[in-house]
Parts: sequence; structure tokens; C-alpha cells
Amino acid sequence: MLLFTASPIQAQTASAPATATADGEDIIVTGSRIRRDPLNQDSPVTTLDRAALDQTGLSSIADILQRLPSAAGGLNTKVNNSGNIGNPPDGGGVGAGSANIDLRYLGAKRTLVLVDGLRFVNGASASGIPSTVDLNTIPANMIERIEVLQSGQSPLYGSDALAGVVNIITKSSQKGLQASAQFGTFRQGDGHTQDYNASYGINGATTNIVFGASYVKQEAVRTSNRAISQFPNPGQTSCTDPIGGCSSAPLLGRYDVNGQSLTLRAPVIGRRPVYDPTLATGDFTNFTSAARFNFSPFNYFLTPSERYGGFVNIKQELSSSVNLRVKAVYSHRTSQNQAAFLPLFIGPDAGNGNLLDTITIDASNPYNPFGTLSAGNPGDPPANYSTVRRRLVEAGQRTYTQDVNTMSITGGLDGSFTVGAHKWYWDASAVIGFNDAKQSFTGNVNAANLARALGPVSNCTGACVPVNIFGGAGSITPDQLAYITYTERNRSAQELQDYTANLSGDLFELPAGPVGFAVGYEHRYQKGSFDPDPITAAGLSSDIPSLPAVGSYTSNEVYGELRVPVLKQTPFFYSLDLDGAVRHANFSRSGSTTTYTGSATWKPVRDVLLRGSYATGFRAPAIGESFGAASRADAPIDDPCTNVAGSPYRNNVGSVRANCTANGVPANGSYQEPNGGQLGVLTGGNQNLRPETSKTLLFGGVYSPTWARRGFASQLSLEVNYYDIKVDNAIAPVDASLTLSRCAFSGDPLSCAAITRTPNGLISRINAQLQNIGSIRTRGIDVIATFRTKKTTVGTFGLTGSGNFLMKYSETFPAAVGFTTTNYLGTTRGFPDQSYPRFKGNGTLDWAMDSFSASFTGRYIDAVREADGTKLKSTFYGDVQIGYALFDRKLGLTVGVNNVFNQDPPACFSCTGPNYDPTTYDVPGQFGYLRISYKM
Repeated sequence: MLLFTASPIQAQTASAPATATADGEDIIVTGSRIRRDPLNQDSPVTTLDRAALDQTGLSSIADILQRLPSAAGGLNTKVNNSGNIGNPPDGGGVGAGSANIDLRYLGAKRTLVLVDGLRFVNGASASGIPSTVDLNTIPANMIERIEVLQSGQSPLYGSDALAGVVNIITKSSQKGLQASAQFGTFRQGDGHTQDYNASYGINGATTNIVFGASYVKQEAVRTSNRAISQFPNPGQTSCTDPIGGCSSAPLLGRYDVNGQSLTLRAPVIGRRPVYDPTLATGDFTNFTSAARFNFSPFNYFLTPSERYGGFVNIKQELSSSVNLRVKAVYSHRTSQNQAAFLPLFIGPDAGNGNLLDTITIDASNPYNPFGTLSAGNPGDPPANYSTVRRRLVEAGQRTYTQDVNTMSITGGLDGSFTVGAHKWYWDASAVIGFNDAKQSFTGNVNAANLARALGPVSNCTGACVPVNIFGGAGSITPDQLAYITYTERNRSAQELQDYTANLSGDLFELPAGPVGFAVGYEHRYQKGSFDPDPITAAGLSSDIPSLPAVGSYTSNEVYGELRVPVLKQTPFFYSLDLDGAVRHANFSRSGSTTTYTGSATWKPVRDVLLRGSYATGFRAPAIGESFGAASRADAPIDDPCTNVAGSPYRNNVGSVRANCTANGVPANGSYQEPNGGQLGVLTGGNQNLRPETSKTLLFGGVYSPTWARRGFASQLSLEVNYYDIKVDNAIAPVDASLTLSRCAFSGDPLSCAAITRTPNGLISRINAQLQNIGSIRTRGIDVIATFRTKKTTVGTFGLTGSGNFLMKYSETFPAAVGFTTTNYLGTTRGFPDQSYPRFKGNGTLDWAMDSFSASFTGRYIDAVREADGTKLKSTFYGDVQIGYALFDRKLGLTVGVNNVFNQDPPACFSCTGPNYDPTTYDVPGQFGYLRISYKM
């Protein structure tokens, strides 16, 4: 595969017991439970060995995997979401500081991550209940290699394996000490990364022990230090630019009162501002774009984190045919996300969905210059103000700090015995895993205390201090701030208990070889919980609302696999094998399901392998998807009903005005969206969800000529695979921008019913509860080429390349009549961030001679377009690395530069990241690193 030097047809190990095989024996291949010749595997598997991982210079396994052309990216430490867009619409929470892998653009929840062929506990970051493994919880130095099965295999591995399987193989044997230290930094002098690893192995006559520890510290890259992120939109130089984007919660405040939209001329400290309704005198003037707040420089491009962990892997031979294996893994992560100062919105058009929308500001508040501002609550006078918006700079920037502990313990027995002339293999394993996460958020506002501090001064007694939200930045005193703010503390936890037993071997001989089989049983228990701060759970938070959630499920599953060799070494059939598998699973919440797969591998001649397979799959609703409580995401999308220049409403495209009026927009055209392009989307779990199902068709071939290996090459191969995956009953929310468009342009009743507006037309929320939306369809072609010379007088050379040609990616949603299909091929979507380039490819040229080595890796991403047609140009990254080994290769020195051409990511207007897509492109800037490694 490009970027990595490992062969695309390489031996795989699907579980820890399978690593112990005698020389010459067939072994377990990822994608099958039957031991076989790894050159005849019927599924496309990419292997990243230790050298390939080190070649990237990256300190996160997720960052490495996300560079695969077949990967769509996924959550990583470039994503800084906590206080910016709220909870993503998948029930799993923000996942701040964690990282995962998304194959085939189907979402990380549809890629199964295994460790030594066994499940690993899902991660959490105290913001929800994710359904994915946090790859940052697995210490990098315990990894021997990573095998990526780029095809769905639910019949063999169970739920979640719709897009593929990532199998992380850990070190089961090592001799002596291995250690490394790496320091890296961006050319701009930020983003310093320290990466230290050490492991030690003891090989006895019957005992193997490997243990180690790792430490990684990644410092921040701030948006204020990159040109692309100085303003909310690319190329923007001022908040007065017509493109907009700056926040309507400014430093001097915005006061929509008595039909006027006002701001202060300057901060008013220590006194009540003077209000002159004519604006000829006094402290207030008309609110304009010049008063808006530029929040963009106050975020992270790369989030800071600190991780340390350790592992121990023990193998004890109890007899010549029975082994005991024990593995323990622990990791700790401290990470941080940051956003600009809290935008405090109160009033009937604020759109918080809680007490803040109903606050009446009493005339007796000593800082209120307007008289009583009524929110129009029952029994009160009609509303005479829309909103008061204030950037709470006195509380400092919003800072979210995660503290996460993860522990996994695996124990098992494995062995073999003879049945007739055949050897059978068995194993039984148990996995117990825990994840515990805490998050603290500084600078949140207690709505109940704020209401009391703004209400009748006679009720503001005890610790209450009347608060001044009318004076602009600096007018809120420390004692006022202490009363209305609090530190929000959230917690989440995940638990896994997984028990498996497997039996495999050969049943009998056919002329073409033995008939192989595998059978097994799995019992799994998973539990997840999310406990927000009690003040937040009571609906009194000024930030993203959250409610407690808890859920669990069990599953009992059995599977069987059969491999039948049909022909061997006959004309046009050097070999022909058939393979089939079936799995029956019973889930405590979603019932029973049966999946199956069938495949064939055909070698017409020795050097050509052709294969094809068809598989059905399923994915049970995850805990967060079923039990996740309603929360809000702030989607950076525009309301087509806003009456501004260039809008569909202003241009009256079709029947937009009539549809918008029917949806609650004032017919007089007075409505203009004020929130800077962010609309509240209500997300949440759904206990009525049905399991997802999938169908996967795959066929391809590998050409690996013997004549080349006998001559000039030590390795030469070309692999091409076509895939077609359809997911039915896909669990997702209807895209909020699609909901708005369908309501405005076609008056779709289902879409319009999902939109709630205030009396003035402002959107207070868009309902996007998780549901079985319809289907997702993706298809494409993977190409992998590998070439390596034999040793010459000037060294050895290698050239590897891999690419993905995406041919289709579409999502189908229900409408009032029938379904609506949206094609994302060649586009980028801003919420959530994801790009769908028609082609992505990597290529690596490497050279080695004696103690020297060098490599150049190129990474290409094809151009994509935003929804409005704006083009994000194609992008090419170049990485270089030079190494030198000395003292009989015990000591190694490595220096490298990633993004050596200093390529910036393409600027994006609709992306939720700081004007680019962090799931697809690199942080701007050259990153250099130096590594020292030692082997004893």
C-alpha cells in the first residue's frame, strides 16, 4: 500500500492464540477463522508493520490509519468541537481528545476495531456514550502490526463490521530492551510533541513476557497563529465583510429591545448605561456588523493532550499443546478543547430551550436602563424584547478538560489436538474492559442564579449579587461573576465483558486439499453511562444542554465457517477454493439476526489470484444511539428563510416565501437570521431503532509474477479490488440543512414539522432525533502496487502506491412521499465535517544502503466542492524521512519533515473546523521531528 512498505498479501493473525504456529503451517488470516496459506486469502487486507508505523513520524495510531486512501478520516485531535458546535448527531457525544477510524465513509461506528482478534472497550470523553474504540487508549509501543480488512465481515466478527475490520496485533514476544524518544514541532514554533516508549521482553523455555510503557505529550496549535483561521470565513478581513460569519454576541453586547437593535458605543463600567430612544445621546447606538465578535482566533487547530500508559503480555506454556495467555493494558489521557468566551443569549428569541429563554429583566435591576424587559411569560406583559446577547469575556475562554482512564484485561487458554491425521486448534478467552472519563468546563452560567440576579432586586438576597449585563466587556465584577457562573463537571463510563470460544481445523481430504472448518461462540455484555453536571441536567446551563443517560445490552452469538478446495494444479485452475460463513446473533434489545457470506478464490495460473465475495451484515443500535438523551448541536448552516441579500427568500425562488410563511416566518419579511450561521439542532437517542443491515459485493485480483522475483525484484505485485456496499435501515438523523431546504423549497410536511420557530420567525430548534433513515450506498475501486528491488551495489529501492477511486456515495432519507437521495461524491459537507474526493492516493519511494535509509511519501487528495459550488482545490502533501543506524544497528537516528512543501489545506466556507476539514487535511505548517531509538 502506498505510504507503507508492507506487502498487500501478507500473513495475518486474527487472535492472540493464532500467533503460535509452527514453521510451514498455515495460519489465521484476518477475514477468516480458518488457518490457511496467507497468499490465498479471499479478502483484501492491508498490513502496517512496525517499520511502516515508524516511517510516518506520527505519534497517534489514528492519525496513521486515517491516511489510508480507503479511510474517510474520523475523529482526531485536530477536531476542537466541545464548545463550538455541541454534541454531534450520533448519540455518542463530542469525544474530545479521542480518535477513531472510519473506513469507506460509512462512519467510525461501522468499522470494528479488534485487539489481537478480540473486542476492546469503547472509549468516552465525558460528553456522551460513543460506540467506537478510542485508538488513543492503546499504547503505540505494544503494537507489532495493524491489519486492516477493507471489507464487511459481520458473519465472522459480529456487529459493527459493516465497512471493515481493524485488527491491532500486539507484541507477544520480544528479546531485550527496545526504547525510543522523539521530539517534533511545527515550523511556526508550536505544536511541540514528545513521544517516549520503552518495552522489555523475556524469552524463557516455556515463558514469554513483554511489558512496556509509553508517554506522549502534544501541545496546542492555536487558530490565532495560522492565516487561514483569522476570521470565520476564508479570506475575510473584517466582520463588516458582506459574507458575515462573525457572532451576534459581541463584546459591547446586542440589545434587541422595543423594536430596536442596539449596542454600546463603549463599555460602561460601574454605573447604569444611559438609554436615549432617539440614539441622539446616551450610551447606545444602532447595532451593525462592525460590532460583531470575531471568535475565530480563540480556538485550537490542534488540541493539547498528554497520554501515558503501560502493558504486559504473558504467554505461559502449560504443556506441549496448551498455552495460557494474559494481557493487561492501561492508559491515561488528559486533553483539552477550547472555545471563545461564552456567548450568553437570553430572551424569547434566544433559542436555548431552557430558562434563559424566559428571563424577565426587572426595572429594579440597578444596571437596567430600559425598564422592565418582559419575556412574555404567562401572567406577564407581552414580550417587549427579543434577546440580550453578551460575550462573557470576564469568565475567560471556555475550556473543556478531559481526564480519561482505560483498562483492559484479557485472559485465555489455547491449544491443539489431533483428530485422525488432522490437527485441530481451540481457544477460549475472556476480555474485561473499563473506561472512565471526567470532564470539567469552566465559565458556564447558572440560569437560575442569572434570573435571580436580573430579577427584582428585592429577591436578590443572600449570596445573590445584581448583575450588570448591559455595560459591555469588563462591566461584570468578580463577585457578580462568582454568583452566576459555575464549573460544569460531567462523567461517562463504558464497560465490556466479552467471552469467546473457537474451534478450527481440517475435517477430511479432497483431491485439491483438506476441507477446513471453524466454529465458535461469543457472549458479550456492554454498558455505558453519561452523567452530566446536576445544574446542567436541570436545564440551567447556558452552554450545550445535556441529560443523564445509561443503557446496556447482552448478545449471544454462534458462527461457523467452511472452506472447500475444489481444484488444484489443473489447466486454468492452479487453485479454486470456496469459502462460506454464517453467524446467528441474539441481542437482548434488538432481537435475533443471521448473516452470511460466501467467497471464492481462483488462481488460473500461479501468479494471478482472482477473488469475489458477497456478504450480508448487521449492526445493532449502540448504547448511545438507543439511550442517549436529547442534546443540542449548533449546526453552522444558513436558514433559507432569512430575508437578506442573495437568500432564496429575498429572491423568492419558487414558492420559498409562501413555504417559509407557512412554517412561521413573519409574512412582512422582517425576519433576518441573527445567529451568525449557527442553528440549534436537537439530537438524541431512540429506543425504537432497528438494527442496520448491509450487503457487500467485492471482487478483485492480485498479480504477483514469479519471473520478477526470480530476476530483479524481491517483491512485485499489483492488486485491484472493487467494492459495493449498501447499508439499509441506516441509523442517523436527517441532515439539518436538508430538512431546511426541503421545507423551504418544497414545503415537505415532515421537514417543516421538524422545525420550531419563535413568534419572530427565529429557529429555536430543528428536530434531528436518530432514526432508521433509509440507506447509504458507497462503491469504489482500491488499487495497491508494490515493488522492491533486490540488493544492489547502490542499495535497495522500494516503490509502493495505493489509491481509492470513489465511484459513489449517497444517502437516502424519507420524505412525505417516497424518499430523497443526496449524492455526496466529489463534495464536502460542513456538518459534520467530511469530504468525499473522487480519488485519494499515497505513494512512497524509499532507499536503504548499509546503515542509511531515506524515503519520500506523497499524499494526494482530489478536489471537492462545497454545496454552493465553491471548489476546494486538489491537495498534495510531501513527507521526507532520513535514518542512520550505528553500533551494529542497535542505535538509530531518524529525522523527518511532514508537509515538506508547506501545503495549506484548501479553504472551506461551510466546514465546522477553522475554515478547513480536519478529518481530511493536515494542520497548516511544516512539522519536523527527530527520533532516537535503541535496541539491546
